[in-house]
Amino acid sequence: MTEPVVENPDDVPAGERQIFDSTACVRAVSAALDNNDIRSAAALVRDLSAPDFADVLELLDPEDRAPLIQSVGKSLDFDVLSELDETVRDQVSEELPNEFLAKAVAELDSDDAAYLIENLEESDREEILEQVPSSDRAALQRNLEYPEETAGRLMLSDFVAVAPFWTVGQVIDYMRETEDLPHTFSEIFVVDPKHRMVGALSLSRLLRSQRGVKVEDIMDRDLHTVRATEDQEEVAREFQRHDLMSAPVVDDSDRLVGVVTVDDVVDVIQDEAEEDMKALAGIGDETLADSVAETLKSRAPWLVVNLATAILASWVIALFDATIEQMVALAVLMPIVASMGGNAGTQTMTVTVRALATNKIGRVNAPRIVTREALVGLANGFIFALIMSTVVYIWFGSDTLGLVIAAAMVINMIAAGVAGILIPLAMDYLELDPAPASGVFVTTVTDVVGFFAFLGLAALFLL
Repeated sequence: MTEPVVENPDDVPAGERQIFDSTACVRAVSAALDNNDIRSAAALVRDLSAPDFADVLELLDPEDRAPLIQSVGKSLDFDVLSELDETVRDQVSEELPNEFLAKAVAELDSDDAAYLIENLEESDREEILEQVPSSDRAALQRNLEYPEETAGRLMLSDFVAVAPFWTVGQVIDYMRETEDLPHTFSEIFVVDPKHRMVGALSLSRLLRSQRGVKVEDIMDRDLHTVRATEDQEEVAREFQRHDLMSAPVVDDSDRLVGVVTVDDVVDVIQDEAEEDMKALAGIGDETLADSVAETLKSRAPWLVVNLATAILASWVIALFDATIEQMVALAVLMPIVASMGGNAGTQTMTVTVRALATNKIGRVNAPRIVTREALVGLANGFIFALIMSTVVYIWFGSDTLGLVIAAAMVINMIAAGVAGILIPLAMDYLELDPAPASGVFVTTVTDVVGFFAFLGLAALFLL
């Protein structure tokens, strides 16, 4: 087996760089670890970028991750820990010694450091914080004080703030001479003596201005601040709405306490979209790194609810058992009516849940959207009613049966469209997450309405 060549990306001309093959690297690393050759395994990953190294770690066996990280030595880029999937990161944090985690916390940005240790035991977290320099410790503790999934937990505590009466020259000299500034930043915040925001200044505007110009004369006063307690999903919407690259974070006293940058917001958008997708399938916030027990705990509750609703649909069928016995064709055609309604309801529900997540639907436009979905259901019903009545007539030679299934199709498609939007809206009104619950109830409505309409009409007009 040929081992992948690991090169430092900075030493390779841009035109000659190749896409990283994580599978080949994992195989080589696993082979070295199987032979207890930890040094060779470390050599294979030592020069990988943080995202590539994180990919390798996630594909390795759990017991190999922490030893491999430690074996890399002083050249380890601690950013690899922040690139890991949350479940994997928590597992690795539990296995790494506190001394090692303290070094990582001191090197990482405050938001990434908070994610690294937030789920550790209280005693371990305190021991790690005691080993961190006081300035870093204060910033990290400030992040940890805020609830999860808020701007305060997401923000960077390192930023550049200057007074409005400073000149451009003073700001430039300050940035050149001060050592503890952020490694990268694109915006300078302007604050008053109480550390409250009065403006912001982009680096491009600063560098194009004369040294003697005052900051207050060139700063941007149109501020887009976010509260430290604001939900990260709302922060992401603000970034999207105003095309922001960064946003200052203020506390309840309007004092500047941090900054949220677009790279973190991109992660939030991805995480929230993935969370909604999983919730629609009723699987919770699980990952591939979860154990069997954790996965079962995530999936089983909604399967129990689904079982109960399936029994309800079966009970409706049982009400017409005599009708079905007299005409076998009904048993053949029943699943078609229910399936078409279920799929149509899922389409509407998916659009509605996403619209709720992005604040695109509310009391103002909800009636119009509900009416639209009912009309779409009606139109779909007529289209597929025509198709199915023709198929049934050719298949079974009964025009009455064709009319029955056509009518049932129209009824169920309308019910699917209305249920697909009203159920998520009702869940949201009750302050319940519409994503995990809506699918089960929409399916129940389409099954019950579909079976009842089809079998009920059949009992009236065929027997």
